[in-house]
Amino acid sequence: MKLSQFKFKLPEEQLALYPHHIEHTFTNDEGEEETFRLTRRDECKLMVLHRQSKTIDMFKKDEKGQPIEGDFLDFRNVLDYFDEDDTFVFNDTKVFPARLYGTKEKTDAKIEVFLLRELNEEMRLWDVLVEPARKIRIGNKLFFDDSGTMVAEVIDNTTSRGRTLRFLYDCPHDEFKRELYALGEAPLPHYIVDRRKATPEDLDDFQCIYAKNEGAVTAPATGLHFSRELMKRMEIRGINFAFITLHCALGNFHDIEVEDLTKHKMDSEQMIIRADACDIVNATKASGHHVCAVGTSVIKATETAVGTDGMLKEYDGWTNKFIFPPYEFGLADSMIANFYHPLSTLLMSTAAFGGYDLVMEAYDMALKNDYKFGCYGDAMLILND
Repeated sequence: MKLSQFKFKLPEEQLALYPHHIEHTFTNDEGEEETFRLTRRDECKLMVLHRQSKTIDMFKKDEKGQPIEGDFLDFRNVLDYFDEDDTFVFNDTKVFPARLYGTKEKTDAKIEVFLLRELNEEMRLWDVLVEPARKIRIGNKLFFDDSGTMVAEVIDNTTSRGRTLRFLYDCPHDEFKRELYALGEAPLPHYIVDRRKATPEDLDDFQCIYAKNEGAVTAPATGLHFSRELMKRMEIRGINFAFITLHCALGNFHDIEVEDLTKHKMDSEQMIIRADACDIVNATKASGHHVCAVGTSVIKATETAVGTDGMLKEYDGWTNKFIFPPYEFGLADSMIANFYHPLSTLLMSTAAFGGYDLVMEAYDMALKNDYKFGCYGDAMLILND
C-alpha cells in the first residue's frame, strides 16, 4: 500500500491532551474557582468493528436491540463481547520518567534530554536524545538540579539528535536511578507537551495499571483504558490474562519518508514472551475460544513470535516488524486499538487487522462524532464476526 492512503485531516480539538476524566469545580479558601480533574480511564468512547459482516457499532442498544442514538458505547462495554475462557493479551512494559530538562554549562541554555536506555550500569552511560541538538557537543556538561549534584557529560554523538551521556554521580546504582527518575517527567508525546505541560498526575495516567517490567519510553496506550475495577470484572467473568513484554520505543512516532510502505524500516524494540503466556494463549486457541490482543504493540510481538502452527512461541530478543495491509494474522482473532494519527504506523497496523476499507470508514465516523485521538484518546474493538 501507499503512504498517502492513510492521510486524513485531524482537527486539533480532537487530539486528547488528557485521559478521559470528569471535572469538579470548587471555590478555594481565597474565593477563587478551581477545577479538579478525576481520571476515568475505562469510560472513554468505544467503537466496535465487525470485520466479517463489515458493520460498525457506536451506540448502546435498547431492549429490542436497536441503537440508542447519542448514547455511545464506553470502554466498559468491552466485556459484552467476551466470555469465560477467552484470553486478553497485555503488554506489561513499564514506562519510566524519560524526559528531563537540564542546563548547559556556562551558557545556561535549557536542554531537553530524553532518556532512551541505559547502556552501562557501572559507568552510568545512557543513550539519549537532546533538543536543541545543535547546541550539544562532545565534552559539554549538563546540569539537572539546582544543587549541581546530578551532572552528565556528553561523550559521543550517535545520530543527529542522539548522544551518549555519562552521569557523574557517585553512589549505589539504585540510589542513582531514584535520583535520576525523580528529576524526570512522564514521557508524553510531543503533540501533547507542545500544547500543555506534563504534570505529576501524568506519571500515573501514562502508565498501565498492570505495568511491571521497566523499559518503555512511551506507553502501550491501548492498555491505559483498563482500570482495576474493569479487570476485576473480567476476572470474575472467567476471562484469562496473558502478559507479554515489548518495550515501546519512539519509532512509531517517526515520520515515514517513503510512499511505498514496503521500503519503510522500523526501529527495533526489545520483547520477551515467556512460557506462561504461551501456555495460556495456546490453551485458549486449542479450545476454540477468543484471543484478544490489547494494542498494536501486542500485535507486533505476537506476530513476531507466532509459529506456522498458529501457536505462540517463547521469545527473548528484538523485533522491527512492520505490519500494514494486506497482512495475514496468525494468532489473535480480535484486537483493541486507539484512534491514531494520520500517516502513522499504528494506524497501518490497525487497518491491517480490521481491513483497510472498514477501518478508514470507522475513522471517518470517529471524526464526525467527536471521538478523541492519540495516546489518551478513545478506543476501537475489532471482532472477527
